[in-house]
Amino acid sequence: MKLIRSLYISVRVWLALAGFTVLFVVAFALPLLLPVVQIGLVVFILLLGIETVLLFRVKDGFFARRDVPDRLSNGDENPLSIYLENHYGFITPVEVIDELPPQFQRRDVLFKARLKPREKQVIRYELRPVRRGEYNFGAVNVFVMTPLRLLKRRYQFEQGKTVAVYPSYLQMRQYELLAATNRLNELGIKKIRRIGHSMEFEQIRPYTRGDDVRTVNWKATARRTDAQATTLMVNSFQDERSQPVYCLIDKGRVMQSPFEGLTLLDYAINASLVLSNIAIFKQDRAGLLTFSHKIGQMVAADRKPGQMLRILEVLYRQKTQFLETDYEALYATIRTQIRQRSLLLLFTNFETVSAMRRQLPFLRRLAKEHLLLVVFFENTELRTLLDEPAQNTEEIYLKTIGEKFSYEKKQIVKELQQYGIQTILTAPQNLTANTVNKYLELKARGMI
Repeated sequence: MKLIRSLYISVRVWLALAGFTVLFVVAFALPLLLPVVQIGLVVFILLLGIETVLLFRVKDGFFARRDVPDRLSNGDENPLSIYLENHYGFITPVEVIDELPPQFQRRDVLFKARLKPREKQVIRYELRPVRRGEYNFGAVNVFVMTPLRLLKRRYQFEQGKTVAVYPSYLQMRQYELLAATNRLNELGIKKIRRIGHSMEFEQIRPYTRGDDVRTVNWKATARRTDAQATTLMVNSFQDERSQPVYCLIDKGRVMQSPFEGLTLLDYAINASLVLSNIAIFKQDRAGLLTFSHKIGQMVAADRKPGQMLRILEVLYRQKTQFLETDYEALYATIRTQIRQRSLLLLFTNFETVSAMRRQLPFLRRLAKEHLLLVVFFENTELRTLLDEPAQNTEEIYLKTIGEKFSYEKKQIVKELQQYGIQTILTAPQNLTANTVNKYLELKARGMI
């Protein structure tokens, strides 16, 4: 029974049997052709028997292994690989089918390879999850054939593995690496010209192009001057440190809209993870607060070594029913739990001016006690509609309605800025870069 279950017949066999059927029908009219067809059928059956022996005479004729990380990064292309090793003494064409978790809804994961005797190969591919949670991988099915490719023997490996999909830690590492090497501009992070500087003196160092000439230390320059050359020395000041930075994530119904497979909530979660890591790298204290119809989880601002792991675990376990958001509960919680003036990055979404005005009293109260930055989203599909020319009357009406929604988004930005509330209106895919840009800008201007 085990042999029968692992034995598969290829399409070539069915085509050959169909061909023999046609030949037998023709031989009924041409009797001289019948012996030739019978001999061909016997040879074909012998070939099937030989293939069966070749495939099953070796107990472990093939080996495969799926290499998958212990956790996957949500919204990113995660690299996976399948290791193949041929133990047969002949060239083996193989077909590999990887049983992916049902969340991916993919039915095209079929890889083909050709291995020489004792050869090893690695098949590499990528997966992009769009939901956090646990993903259950099935078996790796390898169908091994002989060079004739009449029969297949199925091998199964990696019988089930559960992998957790976390918020975008790959993006977090990428930003952290570029921040450490001062190359954030490669990801669209702008260099902010400093209007001034903090009063925290760091060191005296040689002048480099781009330094503020007002920071030249003439006494130190005089001491470094010799008969041949003059070396300008400047005072170097460091950014103020240990400033609390909180990411406030709205889990209400306004964050349910999907863009490129991810909900706005997951975009906000990924951006919060990256920003928290950058804040800790800049010696600030990162914290987190989630809310919807009630207050969710809160992580107090800190920059201890385990803070990022704590934030990552909290973000991974976020669940919501996308109900109506309670901003009054948010304000009450912040007032009692966050006593020190902090930078509050509120990730939410407003579609209309009236929706924003309903929450404006609470936003203004928060802006009086903290530096509030409201981050909400531009509808990229609406932007695509507005950029395309109208072809008929219906499209003109649609573009008119789209222009109204687009105008309201801009009105929301202006009205919030009138009350001293910082804002970011961004496309979902640009959320992380724009948020980090704004954080560095506020920090460079000494606003936090």
